Amino acid sequence: MANWSDPRSPAAGAGAGAGTGTGSRDVAYDAGLRSYMLSVYNYMASGVLLTGIVALLFAQSGFAASIMFGPGLLKYLIIFSPLAFILVLNFGIQKLSTGAMQAIFWSFAAVMGLSMATVFLVYTGESVALTFFSTAAAFAGLSLFGYTTKKDLSGFGTFLIMGVVGLLVAMILNIFLQSTTMSLVISAIGVLLFAGLTAYDTQRIKSIYAHVAGTEMMGKSVIMGALSLYLDFVNMFQFLLSFMGNRN
Repeated sequence: MANWSDPRSPAAGAGAGAGTGTGSRDVAYDAGLRSYMLSVYNYMASGVLLTGIVALLFAQSGFAASIMFGPGLLKYLIIFSPLAFILVLNFGIQKLSTGAMQAIFWSFAAVMGLSMATVFLVYTGESVALTFFSTAAAFAGLSLFGYTTKKDLSGFGTFLIMGVVGLLVAMILNIFLQSTTMSLVISAIGVLLFAGLTAYDTQRIKSIYAHVAGTEMMGKSVIMGALSLYLDFVNMFQFLLSFMGNRN
């Protein structure tokens, strides 16, 4: 993971006459960075929208309840298949073309929609909508903080990722324990962890631009950045829904 730094810092010993050129480069860099981040957010938002549409349509189709709550292996295929797409994107970034990564990203978002159809089956539409807009507002604020803060957040990355691993272990344990109290604790910690990851990932994605600008990796970096923020948003939404959601 790239450490945060300001790549626009002028080289030591630059003469006074370089000021105008440096200023022009700063303006060009800022414009390129804004365009890059806008692309990341557009992909991320479009992915979330596609997931929501697929989830709603699948939930209303009549098949979701029988598949996701019934016997059979198909529900496990739907639940775990998004992980396969994530692994392909992460490990294939050097070999895959930008177009292939885009296709995988959209396929991932659609499959995630199938797995998230249970949200509309378990919770009322009003609580889903309220939680979604609450998550969107929190995400916007946290991502803006990550983008604008001068504080280096890279030191929090390892702590947050270790926290997510611990959270996954706790969730697996609770499958067997079925503890309501533990579920609430897991949800509370999950919201906090992915809130922190939203700010951290935004700053990380911003810093990566300096290394990929003008290269063939730029388009791939946009997809991977969108994937990171998508996962932060969706996970924060799901954990928050455990608190705010009213069940059918």
